[in-house]
Amino acid sequence: MMRPQARVRSLVILVALVTASLACTVDVGGPVPPGPPIPVSQDAATILEDVWASALQGALATGQVLVILDEAQVTSLLAIRLSQQDKPVLKNPQVYLQDGQIRVYGSTIQGPLRGNVLIAIEPRLDAEGRVTFDVLSADFGPVPAPASVLDGISSVLTELFTGSLGSLATGVRVTSLAIDDGEMSIVGELR
Repeated sequence: MMRPQARVRSLVILVALVTASLACTVDVGGPVPPGPPIPVSQDAATILEDVWASALQGALATGQVLVILDEAQVTSLLAIRLSQQDKPVLKNPQVYLQDGQIRVYGSTIQGPLRGNVLIAIEPRLDAEGRVTFDVLSADFGPVPAPASVLDGISSVLTELFTGSLGSLATGVRVTSLAIDDGEMSIVGELR
């Protein structure tokens, strides 16, 4: 039989362990990145903005727009935009441009769960030259990817193509979009 002091000490230790485990985030694992880490920099995000501006300047003479973006530029823009949010839905994002898809990898915390996320997105063009995005798959390990993560990524990508940098704001009708080998090529014409 335990002495009263030993019981109290055991109870205190048990309560401390339970409290500590509740305060901790449980790592549920998840997918691995589909490629090597991509560096994030303000310079790369700024270059992306400059690429759009330069392409539009060239289009004034030819009527045609050609923009080639790379993984570092898109990753940097996404990372910077997400870091400006109060509660970013994705941490340490990485954007891989492969095989016609935009693959977004990162980590997220939803309640007590922390996990890696891999979202495969396929851009599509409609008849008006607007870019839309179809989520092909979303892997959050053993747990379904939270809708907030998908919505957050989708809104940043949509803003890229329809917001202040995008084709609608700049008067460009996108005629083709190709993704492969770490680059996204966008061809369009002035409206």
